[in-house]
Amino acid sequence: MNTTATVQQLKDLKLAGMARSYESILQLPVNQLPDPHLLIAQLTEAERQNHLQYKNNLFLKLSKLRYQASLEELSFSTQRNHKKEHILQLADCTFIDRAENILVSGLSGTGKSFLACAFGHQACTMGYKTLYLNLNCFTERMMLARIVQ
Repeated sequence: MNTTATVQQLKDLKLAGMARSYESILQLPVNQLPDPHLLIAQLTEAERQNHLQYKNNLFLKLSKLRYQASLEELSFSTQRNHKKEHILQLADCTFIDRAENILVSGLSGTGKSFLACAFGHQACTMGYKTLYLNLNCFTERMMLARIVQ
């Protein structure tokens, strides 16, 4: 079987990460080609990374985050009253596994939505599904859920 057919079969099997990695490996000089075990490991890792990236992108799209924010972009000024230690404590998203909530409150324009979106983005990156809702939409959904019961 030739390499073009192999690449096509990988694409047909929806193994796009493997196909791209295999194509790039084929560009290497013959003396730099990895041995079979390393080749399989590289192709498998490339496919795993492709799946993770696809999943993260899907979660981010479905979360409907209002802002493209990340925790690294947060400002820790005294006006915003963000404590870096608290943010870093929550950044690992273990509060989700413990079924705990984060309540963000403050005056208008202090960055509550941006902070919520940054935590939503972090959660998506860590493999959690999120959904951004403002208080009106959240209340409406809760009322609809009670009516349906």
